[in-house]
Formats: sequence, structure tokens, C-alpha cells
Amino acid sequence: MVKHKEIWDILASVTDPEIPVLTIQDLGIIRDVKMEGDAVEVVITPTYSGCPAMDFIAVNIKAALEEKGYPNVKITSVLSPAWTTDWMSEAAREKLKAYGVAPPQKGTIDKGQLFSEAKPIECPQCGSMDTVMISQFGSTACKAYYKCNSCKEPFDYFKCH
Repeated sequence: MVKHKEIWDILASVTDPEIPVLTIQDLGIIRDVKMEGDAVEVVITPTYSGCPAMDFIAVNIKAALEEKGYPNVKITSVLSPAWTTDWMSEAAREKLKAYGVAPPQKGTIDKGQLFSEAKPIECPQCGSMDTVMISQFGSTACKAYYKCNSCKEPFDYFKCH
């Protein structure tokens, strides 16, 4: 069990290449860690179908484990159950906000509402709810682009799903 905990500790240092303040543990994408002899299998679930960061994450997981003496690493991606923002830790939400990205909220446009029905999202800069969606697509596919009418700052919102 000591090695199993050590592997989880190593994985805690692997960050998301698109949002470097978040670790893969913060995001909740690690589904399982399996060990058999000197072989380690890390099971992950992508945040979004086709997310380009997942390839980098897999490479970074292997590199982190190999650097710590685990040369036989396999990364397995599973699609079911589908990842949800509910798997994100509370620490992840706080880190996003401090980084200037509004964390996922419940009951927003993410559940198939029309663009015109988008609910205001709290501005991560000033805390105002006087915000408006500019585009359903932000700096990455997993984010929408908003503007705060109070502080006039644009910001990304990490979409729920």
C-alpha cells in the first residue's frame, strides 16, 4: 500500500497543461491506479471528448512516474462514466477563481439552454454578478467567454457538464 500512496502523491504533482494551477487530481480525472509487479496502470477520464490536453496529460503522468522510478507505466483512458465538473475538488474551484477563471456553476447554459438564456456568472475579478456571455467558446473548448459590466474585465468561465 505504501507504493500505491506514493504513486497518488506523484500524480498530485501533475498539472493540467491548459490550466497550470490545477492538478489532474484537482480536476478529478484520475479514475484508478492499478499495480501488478513493477507495472503501474493509471486510468483517466477526459474532461471533454477530444480534449487535446489529454495526450499531454498522459505524457506528463508517464514522465512523472518514470522520474520517480516507475519505468513500466500504462495510461488507460475510459469514457464511461463521462467526466463531470462535479468531480472537481473544491480546491480546484478556488484555484480557478484565483487564476481569473470563473469556476463551473450549477444551472447555467451548459445544460442545453439557448445562448440568449445564459445566466450571469460571478466575475472572478470583482465578484459582480453583472456579467454577460460574449461567446460560448473561450480560450479553450471547455470554457466560455464572459465580460463583467462592473469592472469591464473579460474572463473565461469553465463550463459545467
